[in-house]
Amino acid sequence: TDRDVIDAMAKSMSSMGMYIVLVFFAAQFVAFFKWTNFGQVFAVAGASFLQEIGLTGPMLFFAFILMCGFINLMIGSASAQWAVTAPIFVPMLMLVGYAPETIQAAYRIGDSTTNIITPMMSYFGLILAVATRYMKNLGIGTLIATMLPYSICFIVGW
Repeated sequence: TDRDVIDAMAKSMSSMGMYIVLVFFAAQFVAFFKWTNFGQVFAVAGASFLQEIGLTGPMLFFAFILMCGFINLMIGSASAQWAVTAPIFVPMLMLVGYAPETIQAAYRIGDSTTNIITPMMSYFGLILAVATRYMKNLGIGTLIATMLPYSICFIVGW
């Protein structure tokens, strides 16, 4: 019946609620940046600062990768993290002379290398549940401490 179709559609969309709320607030944040031009002001000021102190090349990207990795520990969603960082750092690093695709690649390196140590990762609970099958007294701290050397190796390897 028509009611069954509506119920099935409502049930399938019920899992999207958290994502829609996340996207709503990320969109508000991006709209606020656009309305105030704070992102552009911060990008120009940041680019000037980077040029003044002479921070370019590999050291600049290493610092950007570390910053993205640190932000990833607090913001689990890659799209939300990109929505927060891109309006500031893409123009800033473009003004210093880097292509947007290079900036996004550096962002992805920082994001991907710390995914295994952040409790904000969507699969962290699943990983913890599976790992406790094999090690009964395993906790969040033990799991993060176990994965930290891998995260460091990933950052160094990139």
